[in-house]
Order: sequence, then C-alpha cells, then structure tokens
Amino acid sequence: MRRGIAATALMASLALTATACGGDDSGSDQSDGPLTITWWDTSNATNEAPTYRALAKDFEKANPGIKVKYVNVPFDQAQNKFDTAAGSKGAPDILRSEVGWTPAFAKKGFFLPLDGTEALADQGKFQPSLIEQAKYDGKTYGVPLVTDTLALVYNKAIFKKAGIDEAPATWDDLKTAAAKIKQKAGVDGYWGSTQAYYAQSFLYGEGADTVDADAKKITVRSPAAVKGYETWESLFDGKGLHKADTTADAYAHIQEAFVSGKVASIVQGPWEITNFYKGSAFKDKGNLGIATVPAGSTGKAGAPTGGHNLSVYAGSDKAHQDASLKFLKFMTSAKSQETIALKNSTLPTRDDAYTAEVKADPGIAGYQTVLSSAQPRPALPEYSSLWGPLDTELNKVAGGNESLDKGLSNAETAIAKLVPDFGK
Repeated sequence: MRRGIAATALMASLALTATACGGDDSGSDQSDGPLTITWWDTSNATNEAPTYRALAKDFEKANPGIKVKYVNVPFDQAQNKFDTAAGSKGAPDILRSEVGWTPAFAKKGFFLPLDGTEALADQGKFQPSLIEQAKYDGKTYGVPLVTDTLALVYNKAIFKKAGIDEAPATWDDLKTAAAKIKQKAGVDGYWGSTQAYYAQSFLYGEGADTVDADAKKITVRSPAAVKGYETWESLFDGKGLHKADTTADAYAHIQEAFVSGKVASIVQGPWEITNFYKGSAFKDKGNLGIATVPAGSTGKAGAPTGGHNLSVYAGSDKAHQDASLKFLKFMTSAKSQETIALKNSTLPTRDDAYTAEVKADPGIAGYQTVLSSAQPRPALPEYSSLWGPLDTELNKVAGGNESLDKGLSNAETAIAKLVPDFGK
C-alpha cells in the first residue's frame, strides 16, 4: 500500500471514464508483427515509473515477438478504472494490483489463476506470506512484485541530542521519548497520522483487527480494538506529541516536517525512502533510523503487509495471456527485482533479490528487518475497503469533532454494509 492508501475511501466518490485499453489494443495486432500486450502500471509516475518503463523495454529486447504498451495509471484511480474496464471486456492484459485489490478482482473473475503457469515457476523463491496474500479461494492470482510495511522512522541526530540511544519499544516509551525530545531538542518527538491504515498497528498491538474473517465477525468495537484506538488517540495530545492534522494535505505536512527535521519521528512506509533522502535532515542517509512500530500493551508489535502484485486479465485471449505470463516471470525475476530495488528503493518480494548491493542502501536494509513483524491481511476481498469508513470517522475523532465511541459505532455500521454476512 502506499501513499494512496487513503484513496480507498475517496475512490467510491470518483466518477471515472474508463477507456478500453487491453481489449481493443489486442485486436489491432498484425499477424505478421509483434504481439502487443498492454500493462497498466500504478507506480508513482515521477519516482518509480521510469524504472518500470525501462524494464518493459528490456523485456521487448529479450522477446522480439512481444511488444509492451506501457500505461501509467494514477494509483488513486486505478482500482475503479480497472473495475469498469474489466466489466466491459476492455481491461489491460496486465495490472499492477495493490495486494488488497487482488482477492477482490479474483472474486469477480477478472484475474487469471496463475498456479502451474510459468509466471509462478519460481514460486519457492518468494516469501511465503506474500504468495498467501495473493491467493483467493485456494488459487493464486498475482505474483508479488514489491512489498512494504510500516515502520517507526526517526531522526537519529535528534534522538541523540535528547540523550536517547535506541528506538522506543512501546507506545508508552514513545510518549516518554517525545517529551524528552521536546525538552532537550526543541522539536516535537512524534507526529501521528489520522488514516485508518496507519492506525491498524495499534490494533495489532492489542491482538485485535477490524474484522475476524474466519469467524465472520466485525471486531472494530471489541475491547481490544477500542484499547488500541485509545492509544492511537492519546498520541495526538501531550508534550512533544504533535496535534492531529485533519486537513486534506495532512500526509504531505507530516512528511515534510520529518524530512526537514521539524519532528523527530513518524510512522511511514518504504515507498518514501527516496523522498527521505531528498530532505535536509537525511542528506546523510545514515541519520535515518528505522525500527518496528512500537508494541501495544500485549507486547505485540506489527503493521499491515502492503505492496503490489502483477496480475493477468482473465478476459484476454490465450495468446495475450501466454505473453503476459512470460512478462510476469521477467518482471518478478531476481534480476528485475534487484534493479527495481536499486533504482526505486523499494523492497523485493523474493529473498534472492536482496543482494549485497541492495542491502547497502540503509533504507532498504532497515525496512527488511521489520518485515518479519508485518501482518498479512486476511484473504477477504472487502478487507481494504473497510478502511474507508474508518478514515472518515477517525479523522473526526482526531479533530475533536466526535467521540471515539461514536466514531467506532458509525464505522461499525458502515462496515456491516460492506460485509453483510458478518455478525457483530
């Protein structure tokens, strides 16, 4: 998941006009020319897309009979746009699908099962939890391309100035550290996000989740979940704790404050590594500290597993599907993933791509150490959409416009409509 996480709630209100891409392009191939496959890439157009575009060209050179039509689609538009296009048989042959979208599109029959195909020939090389996260109803519908999770990122120099030698292990430790940083370094020690995705770590710290997928039960108001949200809310008020930003530009405000040294720590994902290094506080890359998000009262610590898979459109004809499977194998190979990591500072999904050169980047090396505590999402097609109602309500709670109890009650009601077969 990345910088567009909050867009899950926004996308429901977007009115998009989807143009038929893969389907129409497929029909225009000449029998005596290369076969054209269309790929919708949802990566950041500025920081990441150039690397993917270059790799697509490398694939064409290695496979002269196949041409790749590369289309960069904004992340916050892609889910709705693909949904519309696939429903009208006009989707691209390949989609870079956020992990939460994969089971949802698989349930609708839009993705091709990949088990036993050449796209998954190296399945044993990938981290098992990421393969599991690409499954729906026992079948695999995506090949993991990049992965991510959240971590506590901190400014080592500011921590040192405050006499703090290591990252806080618990949220209580973080509160203590924030007060000390404010007193000795003159800046806030921590600035939290109001977005539900970022609040998820507080639930994990109490052994809770938004829903219990196996029991088909909504658990957002369970005692453990409420305790997690109470801890989340408490981190917006106190010495060295920055007040909640409930504006539409909150993400950018928090990020800018951190990279310019105006706040000592935030919770963030590896998709911002390259932007961390562009900030004045991290010209020295070694000043960037990366640690597992603090633990809750149970001693548990963790954050959601995010990332993106490459999936093939089930509506494409066999020739285009076969070419697409070859493309998936190339793009998710150890060599390609190493290239992506080195160029984009993102995390590979297979262990053999973590070469010495890749791990020489302190950002990647740091985030790799926290991956073991990341918690995969349940194979529930509606799971990612559950954060939408929470984004709305938590923003009100953090801004002091609604009580936590009222906000969670409203969210529970909205979530019940998304998973109508779940009890409370």
